[in-house]
Amino acid sequence: MLLSEILGACNKYLDKKQNSALNIPASLADMQAILDDNSTMNKSRTPALGETSCDEYFLTDDEYDESESIQVGSQKLYTWQYYPLVGGGNDWSACYLAVYNANLVLDQLKNIKRSSSNAEEWGNVKGSALFYRSYYFLCLLWNYAKAYDSVSASKDWGIALRLTSDFNVPSARATNQQSYEQVIIDTKASLSLLPVNAQNAMRPSKAAAYGLLARCYLSMRDYKDALLYSDSTLQISNQLMNFNTETEFNGGIAANVPFKQFNKETIFYSEINTYQFMFFTSLIGNIDSTLYSSYSSNDLRKKAYFYENGNGYQSFKGTYTANINSLFSGMATDEMYLIRGEAFVRLGEIQKGLDDLNALLANRYDQSTFVPVSGLSQSEALELILKEREKELLMRGLRWMDLKRLNREGENIVLRRVEDNQAFTLEPDAGYYALPLPEDIIQMTGMPQNTDN
Repeated sequence: MLLSEILGACNKYLDKKQNSALNIPASLADMQAILDDNSTMNKSRTPALGETSCDEYFLTDDEYDESESIQVGSQKLYTWQYYPLVGGGNDWSACYLAVYNANLVLDQLKNIKRSSSNAEEWGNVKGSALFYRSYYFLCLLWNYAKAYDSVSASKDWGIALRLTSDFNVPSARATNQQSYEQVIIDTKASLSLLPVNAQNAMRPSKAAAYGLLARCYLSMRDYKDALLYSDSTLQISNQLMNFNTETEFNGGIAANVPFKQFNKETIFYSEINTYQFMFFTSLIGNIDSTLYSSYSSNDLRKKAYFYENGNGYQSFKGTYTANINSLFSGMATDEMYLIRGEAFVRLGEIQKGLDDLNALLANRYDQSTFVPVSGLSQSEALELILKEREKELLMRGLRWMDLKRLNREGENIVLRRVEDNQAFTLEPDAGYYALPLPEDIIQMTGMPQNTDN
């Protein structure tokens, strides 16, 4: 097929590709260049709609009214109502563009034999492509599929498992079980190929692949394997920033943009899609008042994460991107401590779970007043760790999946919003937790919409 025909087919499904993807790669260097195009593979790429839909922030009536003028449909999406998204730039196309690039590399890599002279470079290219494909498959699952349930996963809709860059192969939705299995297969296959630590956090590594498996198994509520792989990550990378040490920050924790990009907690770097609504939630949204009040006065995250926005509420500044206009969604060591800690507690090793929590909080609280937590029951320890997970990992694109999985655990979390004297609720078993696919994708492929699932 001619290159122009390939690109023409590509445009039916995805945004216009970046320059690095306009040529079919012929060498390992070409393939590495595609994977190193961080504007396509890392930045403004992971889904935003889940973050937009969750309970970490709210809009005042004036902000709510303004949101409709900013972007059509944003009011409906903010209040969990179906809206027919179409066109490029949405979460679906943002993720599948990265998947396409990974598939393009994997397809073309079949033309290059691995040898003793290129083994390391070849392995890094293949391992990275497998990692990126599984990374964005999992992101898509968190957005567009129901929470994983071993009883219904073989029947619930998952995502389109694009395993080739050939657009002559039609897209079809796999089941949730097939989709999660593919994430695990790809990620495990990448482990033997990737370096222990990458040259920089924009590139995948063994530590990142272990972390991705920890995320995957946590969202499947498989706590034994979540423990195994979060521990494997922490065996490689376990550093935490001490919020008591001003030199670790850009001008201290009270600065407007306190966190350095690629700080020592960052295992793998990605950012949330800025096209889809996140700009108004992060810039004019207000942090949930109950959540903000849950930070104690000696909790240094209160200074590092928030600033008074002038309308009586707090806004978020604690992103690891060093840019208040973009939000970090990559993997970091604090997340791994919380995954391992939760898994320990759920598996009955309560003090080990609290040890992980204390290791994190000792670096977050005023060290002169911090008292380690101990002596809790399993239910008390689990409640505390889940609350600290919500407080620590704020605005990282993780809360939507947490809501879904925790409701499957029986937490029965009901989301509520009141705008212009109208109340909106999202019940724990609401179908909207599997967010609607873009309408043009449905029309183009014939795949079932989530409202039909």
